[in-house]
Order: sequence, then C-alpha cells, then structure tokens
Amino acid sequence: MTKKRSKDQYIFQVKEESELLQFLLQNLDQGRNRTKSMLARGQVLVGEKAETQFNRNLVPGDTVTILKHAVPTNKNKGITILHEDDDVIVINKEAGLLSIASSKEKQQTAYHQLMEHVKMQHPKNRIFIVHRLDRETSGVMVFAKTEKVKRSLQDHWKQVVKKRTYVAVVEGRISEQQQTLVSWLKETKTHKMYASAKDNGGQKAITHVKKLAANKKHTLLELELDTGRKNQIRVQMEQIKTPIVGDKKYGAATNPIGRLVLHANVLSFKHPITNKTLEFKVEVPSAFYQLVKE
Repeated sequence: MTKKRSKDQYIFQVKEESELLQFLLQNLDQGRNRTKSMLARGQVLVGEKAETQFNRNLVPGDTVTILKHAVPTNKNKGITILHEDDDVIVINKEAGLLSIASSKEKQQTAYHQLMEHVKMQHPKNRIFIVHRLDRETSGVMVFAKTEKVKRSLQDHWKQVVKKRTYVAVVEGRISEQQQTLVSWLKETKTHKMYASAKDNGGQKAITHVKKLAANKKHTLLELELDTGRKNQIRVQMEQIKTPIVGDKKYGAATNPIGRLVLHANVLSFKHPITNKTLEFKVEVPSAFYQLVKE
C-alpha cells in the first residue's frame, strides 16, 4: 500500500519480509538500474535513515520512504550535485577545484569525486567529461554517465546548449551597456591564449557582454557565450584592457577576494535522451557584488 504524503516523497509500509531492492522493484514502476541509482543517491529511507545497501533486510512494520530528489551530501568537497539521472550529472563547482586531473593533482578534482560517487551504485559505472571550467572559476558543469551521451553532447554542443552565461567582475569601467566581442584565439607554447581582432587562423570566439553594475574601479558583467574556447572570456577581457579581477595570468593587477572573479551561473541544455530542456542557475557569490558597490 502506498501513501503519498507530499509532492516530494512517497511512503510505503512493509507487510512481509523482503530485501530492500526486491521490495522497491515490486512497488515502483521503474527499472532495476534507476532503482539502484536512487539507492546510491540516498533517496531511499528505511525509518528515518537513508539506506544505500540494496540487500538490506526489511521486516513487517518497517517504513520505506522514497524521496523525489537526492539528499545533499557533505562527502564531496567543492561540488554540489544539482541534478542526476541515468544519463547526466549537473554540479555546482566551487572556485579552487580542478575539473579534471592535472600532472600535480589527481584526486581532488570534480571528475574523481563524481567517479567515486557513481561507483557507489556499481563498480563498473563511469562518468565522462563534457566540458570544463578553469580551476578558479566556479559554477555550473555537466558530466555524462555514458560515452554515448558524452559524444552526443559534445558533437551537438552548439545545438544542445540553449543558454550559457557567466558573471564576472573586471578591472576598470566599461562604458558600453552591451557589446559583442569577436576574436580569433591562438595558444602559445607556454599554454597562454592570446586574441586577435582579425582572423589569424585561430579559433573564432564570440561573447555577448552586458554591463550589470559599475563603480570607479570595477564593472560587473554578464557574459553569454556563442562559442566555448579555452579561456575565452579571460583572454577577451584582457584584449579590451579590462582583465577579470584576480586573473594575474591575463593581466589583472589586483586580487581583493583571493580568487578569479568569474562564475558560470546559468546552463540550459536539451537532454540528449529525453529531449527535455533543463536549466540550472547558481547564485552569483555575494563578494562579486561587494566589488562594485559605490
């Protein structure tokens, strides 16, 4: 017997002895893999405690609660899972955390932590990089849970992504309320990008810029990407002589809040399997606004 207590959870009363996974399969109208995913994400409670072991023994009188959404966990450092299904994981990455491993850091990355997360469900599970955020950039990222989904997202990125915006604070005052930056980007042997206003054979980069606020020292900008080139926003801001605050690599002279002041706040994309449009928005850090107070 199922009792719907609210739009966010369902409650089941156990009538006879059973293992948890078998009980869920009998009472939920969904497949085995999706059910095990819910267990791994902490969406199943026995009594008042989240239960991840599929072979947990249930006895008559036990209460099983199914949560519609995963319960946030503190096990991951520097990431918050915003959405997870059988195909994708969407996270909010904090500044200072690598997206993927570097030569100096292998484990403290968003990729490694999410790999460990999905392996809780099954040891053979994996995740796949779709795009990256720089270490010091915070905000929304999406990972694929299968290679097929990864290829689908990457091969059709321009068509799949409906909106991708960042917020940044730059040094200096920008007078234009709105502008579109078009550049051609190339990479030096030292892995620094540089931009040219003319076609130099590099990758074309297009960014739409909107001024949100400003004072004498800084300007708060919303930046919407048409293209997703390496360090695109950072190098284009240097090109117009208003580098992002905290970005020493690309010309910044100041670092008042101890980080690159760049945040990926909105990502909207068409789900590669369901074709539904998903949109995720992460609030801009309050310290960004403090920098443009009058």
